[in-house]
Formats: sequence, C-alpha cells, structure tokens
Amino acid sequence: SLPAAEIVFAGEREDLEELLGNLLENAMKWAKSAVQVSVVPLTGKDDPAGLFEISIEDDGPGIPEDKAREALKRGRRLDETKPGTGLGLAIVADLVNEYGGVLALERSGMGGLKAVVRLRSLQ
Repeated sequence: SLPAAEIVFAGEREDLEELLGNLLENAMKWAKSAVQVSVVPLTGKDDPAGLFEISIEDDGPGIPEDKAREALKRGRRLDETKPGTGLGLAIVADLVNEYGGVLALERSGMGGLKAVVRLRSLQ
C-alpha cells in the first residue's frame, strides 16, 4: 500500500535500502504465506515536521511483547530454527536511531510481527 503523493526520505538512499531490506527479509523469513507493506505520510496540522510511516507485517509467529527489546540487540536471535545472524533488527534500530526516527515492534493484525518505522521526509 503506497500513498498517492511522493514521499522523499530525508537521508541516504543506501540507509533506507538497508533498513527496508532487513525488515523485508525478516518478514519473508518468518511469514507463513503473506507479508503486507504500507507507507503513509504523517504530515498534517498535528505533525508539521514531515514524517512518514512504513509498516511491514507478516502472518508468522511474531515476537512475544516481552521479548521485543531483546530482539533488537546485536547478535541476539530469539529462535535458532531459521538461518540468520541476529543483526538485521539491530541494524534497523541503529539506522532509525541515527535519523532520529522511531521503531516499534508490535503484534500484527495478521498474527505475526508488525515492524513500524517513522522517519523524516523532505518537504
């Protein structure tokens, strides 16, 4: 799901690609059959700063709420049954932090994980 208006990330293209690549790889790894991606502008009278939100959710097992913070630690893997290094979510958290954004790991309406990222856009 993409907005009608163009959104331009206020940062390096490679950083956004790295962030999205890690979140999408994670969602595809854990999804049973579906991944949903949406991008929405948040700019308006309540938020004149020019933010946008990316959400990537899947229908996999998700991450228990009490383990979400642990999943963001570098090299930490909550489940060893799938291949990986435990770096993906930590890299995402570092990049989001570097740009002054917000990252939230929530339960998806699809049953799995919903990763929500808010970042600044160029106006």
